[in-house]
Amino acid sequence: MLDAIHHVAIIGSDYERSKQFYSVVLNLPIIREVWRADRQSWKCDLQLGSAQLELFSFPSSPPRPSRPEAAGLRHLALSVRALEPVIEHLNRFQVVVEPIRVDEHTGRRFTFFTDPDGLPLELYEA
Repeated sequence: MLDAIHHVAIIGSDYERSKQFYSVVLNLPIIREVWRADRQSWKCDLQLGSAQLELFSFPSSPPRPSRPEAAGLRHLALSVRALEPVIEHLNRFQVVVEPIRVDEHTGRRFTFFTDPDGLPLELYEA
C-alpha cells in the first residue's frame, strides 16, 4: 500500500541558518527554493537519497518541545555507509555528535546530533 517516504518537513526558526546547515553542513542538494508571500514563508526542497527534505520558515513558530521528549515524531534517522567520515565532517562545522552506540537488537552502530533548532538527527550505519 505504501511505497516509501516521499519527504520530511522541518520548520526552522532561522531560515538562513537552517538552510546553511542542511545544504552546506549536511551537503543536501537544493532542488528548489520559493518565497511564499501569502504565508510570509520560505520553502526549500532538498534531495535526501530518493526522498526529499522540505525546509520551511514561518514567522513566530513555537519551539519544539524536546526534553522531556514529547509524543509524536521522535527523530529523523539518516543512513550512512560509515559513521566516522560523517562525524569528522560534522566536527569540522563544530556540530556536537554524541558517542557512538550499538543497537542492541541489530548490532548496527549509530549516533545522534541536532540541527540548529535542537531537532534530534540520527546517523545509522547501514
